[in-house]
Amino acid sequence: MPDKNIIDKNNIKWTSKSIGSKFGHNFFYFMVKLGGRRLAYFFLYFIVLYYSLFFPSIREKTDPYLSKRFPDSGIIKRICNRYLLILYLGKALIDRALLGISGPESIRVSFTNPNDLSRIKSLDSGFILLMSHTGCWQVVMSALSKLKKPVNLLMLRNDQDIDKHYFEHGNAKNIFKIINPEQFLGGTIEMLNVLKNDEILCIMGDRIFKNKELSVLINFLGKDAKFPFSAQKIASITQKPVVILYSHKSGPDSYQLNISNIIHIPAKLGKKKESYKPYVQEFVSSLELFVQEYPYQFFNFYDMWEPDQEK
Repeated sequence: MPDKNIIDKNNIKWTSKSIGSKFGHNFFYFMVKLGGRRLAYFFLYFIVLYYSLFFPSIREKTDPYLSKRFPDSGIIKRICNRYLLILYLGKALIDRALLGISGPESIRVSFTNPNDLSRIKSLDSGFILLMSHTGCWQVVMSALSKLKKPVNLLMLRNDQDIDKHYFEHGNAKNIFKIINPEQFLGGTIEMLNVLKNDEILCIMGDRIFKNKELSVLINFLGKDAKFPFSAQKIASITQKPVVILYSHKSGPDSYQLNISNIIHIPAKLGKKKESYKPYVQEFVSSLELFVQEYPYQFFNFYDMWEPDQEK
């Protein structure tokens, strides 16, 4: 049976509310419609500089990660790092708006390793696609259409959200089904069913939706941080493989996808969180390699290393 503790509304540690204002997001959507990517990017450089210098809330959101990734940075370097991180985030948001407004042909998507697409096509069942808030994950969603399998995404949306997903622009088609983690049992039954039907289940492996009990401590960038093991637990129950995938912006109009690993988790690991820790470690190790190579394309704006975490 699914774990009834999959959701605990008192344990949420982050919000899906986006950086910036509703007016700011709408301004960039208009720029995309008016002049495409180039015009939107032109304004982005100046607006990001303003936000980086004069908004303390930006510093609060970015410093937990940047201080771990660049521990020896001075004041000037910290400001530059903050600017670049928000700049890449802004480009990702513009790109996903472009994807919805102008269509999938507006962004080129390829695999770093040409054999990666064949690897996941060769899986003869459904699988869990374990992703992170890197690059532009919505580009990944559009690329999954090539697999000819139904796609499902565990995603939290709430009233604080002001940014639009690509399928919320114009006549863009949503190619995936959203599973709400706030529904009964956190959507666990629905997730088990889609895997039983050999569909694709996409889960973000770098955020705890609600329940701290479904997390383990893993060293990430030199300090223990909490990572969820829900995906690994579901994989153990269903005996479906876990595909770890990242995306990164590789050019003005292009993204690359990379499959870090395909993990087969043993059956019947039970409820003890320590049983899942080695498999979460594989994900975290790959994420650490990613942020070493692409330090400004990790968009997880909350403190993963909170001091009140318990062993």
